[in-house]
Amino acid sequence: MLKIDDIVVKYDTIPVVKGVSMEVEEGELVALIGANGAGKSTILKTISGLMRPAQGKIMFNDMELSKMGANDIVKAGVVQVPEGRQIFSKMTVYENLRLGAFLRKDRAEFQKNIDYVFEMFPILKERLKQQAGTLSGGEQQMLAMGRALMSCPKFLLLDEPSMGLSPIMTEQVFSVIKTLKSHGITMLLVEQNAFEALEVADRAYILETGNITLSGNAQDLIKNPAVKEAYLGG
Repeated sequence: MLKIDDIVVKYDTIPVVKGVSMEVEEGELVALIGANGAGKSTILKTISGLMRPAQGKIMFNDMELSKMGANDIVKAGVVQVPEGRQIFSKMTVYENLRLGAFLRKDRAEFQKNIDYVFEMFPILKERLKQQAGTLSGGEQQMLAMGRALMSCPKFLLLDEPSMGLSPIMTEQVFSVIKTLKSHGITMLLVEQNAFEALEVADRAYILETGNITLSGNAQDLIKNPAVKEAYLGG
């Protein structure tokens, strides 16, 4: 479904992603694990069209995303839940969800989508008229995910969904991710909470200073001594 082939991404003249290749098959949940500054979020931004690779290409089905604008990539069904949530804090929960559905012109489809979001995140229905900036951090993360789901994504990019959340809220977010996976939504998950990410993923890639150093079945990587030492607290 998604194939990244030897991409190099630079900030100015400095390469931060150095010839990365990876794949995500339809229906898979693939985790991308790495320390701060490894280049994980840069890869997601490049898939989304917010950055351009200096080398290599990104294919989604038969479309070359690396030559498309960010708006066309969303139209193709690739949607990102950004790091830090980036909700519209002065707008209501409902207005944020409406913006997520800006491509949905059919009223019946919109209602179907918002009902699905309320099924995933019942708290958002209770907070519908509330200003988004007054939500708790966990509720804001749910809103960011709900906003992305309003566009009926074929492929969901999740950038650090547990960042800054309490253990209880982190558990809830990963529970939703498991549910989305069971519904057949294809996902690429960037996450510093390596254990939680590997627990829920089918496969994973380990990224270190812009290079993929290890990849494989997620459960095998949990047992890998090098992964345990570096990311799972030994």
